[in-house]
Amino acid sequence: MLKKYLLSFVLLLSIFSVRAEKVKVRIYSASKIAQAVLSFDVGRYVIRDASGKIISDTLDLNRSVEVKVSGGKVWVSANAYELGTYDKISLTSVDSTCLFCINPTGKKQRTYEGDIYIKVLKNNSLEFVTEVDFETYIAGVVQSEIYGKPDQTDIFRVQAIISRTWALRNQNKHKADGFNFCDDVHCQAYYNRCIRPEIVFGTLQSVGEILVDKNGKPIDTPFHSNSGGQTANSEDVWSAKIPYLRSVPDTFSYRMKQSVWKRELTKSEWLGYFAKKHKINTADTAICNELLNFTQDERKARIMNIPLTRIRTDFKLKSTFFSVTTNGNKVTLEGRGYGHGVGLSQEGTIRMVALGYKYQEILSHYYQGAIIYRDMNLVEPKYQTYADEIQKIIANDKKVEAVQSNKNSKGLEKLFSKKEREEREEVYVEEEQDNDAEWDYEW
Repeated sequence: MLKKYLLSFVLLLSIFSVRAEKVKVRIYSASKIAQAVLSFDVGRYVIRDASGKIISDTLDLNRSVEVKVSGGKVWVSANAYELGTYDKISLTSVDSTCLFCINPTGKKQRTYEGDIYIKVLKNNSLEFVTEVDFETYIAGVVQSEIYGKPDQTDIFRVQAIISRTWALRNQNKHKADGFNFCDDVHCQAYYNRCIRPEIVFGTLQSVGEILVDKNGKPIDTPFHSNSGGQTANSEDVWSAKIPYLRSVPDTFSYRMKQSVWKRELTKSEWLGYFAKKHKINTADTAICNELLNFTQDERKARIMNIPLTRIRTDFKLKSTFFSVTTNGNKVTLEGRGYGHGVGLSQEGTIRMVALGYKYQEILSHYYQGAIIYRDMNLVEPKYQTYADEIQKIIANDKKVEAVQSNKNSKGLEKLFSKKEREEREEVYVEEEQDNDAEWDYEW
């Protein structure tokens, strides 16, 4: 019986790994773009039409490509030479390592690795889909989703594991659209290629590691900025009760950037909301007192049988973990944490790493009963080679002030120019990490 269970466990996991070598990600998915310029930082590219026919010479560091919408098709020029209009074009890499920079009109410039496919959508805007190595994508997600110091690689390892687990579980989320993921919080943030070697190293340390339940199925891995001191049960935020998403005490989230918040309202605003929106009889003294003196020493799901998630959405609050105090005509919501509160607290993770906890302990704390499994189908010898080389780059960073520019660097160093890191590094903004309305869990 045990042998049969182990066999089914391995077969289940292999299903999730067999298609994970490369993924297609729609970038700028939340933007409507009519025009963009692409340039090339490393390697050479060629432009192909929908049939795969090459329609341009080799493009390299000294050349650029302009694309725009024209008559429902993609108009394209290379180095100011017009190539025509096409239903769809692709910029495919010639060399093993290639970087392209995309600069849409009116949007922030980004850089990615891999190939890129461009077509016009029905709303008369350009769609950009990049095809990239799976672990390169995961490293880019980690950079966009969490912050941490260069020597705290377990922070990045933790985020890589939960991001990889989510990606393997949801790799067909946009199958009908012709790609695997979008780059926004509807899937996972992917706002640039990863240009921090310590994040790539943390990701490579975790290659093959995913979180599974007792049946060997990759789990859902929700996370948030800060729990406020206690995580939430899944059923208190969404509909399903999930055994590995239990509320746990989380003192590690105390005294961090997003630990506490405050919101002030007038008494009429607060009581009027319940009277008008939820038909509560706020003229009743007992009801009025409960609404004006609501406390949460431990997380609750409702107030007057109204979901706190609804109140959070309507008032645009940072979390549902708040208490209410009243002084005269002023009502104060004193809140704790930031985000839905289910699963992993990112700032709790950062604190745990600083205190010396290992990544296994962190994941076990936030995903109760989940198992860390290393799927060897996802592990390739090249990843260890990359990790060794990146360790050398990290060590070299500590010795010298700057690495040479991409143009003159050799090997993997050309992917991690310190100058480029200073110019283009993504800045983690907590306020942009937790758009709960976009989370769509299907259990």
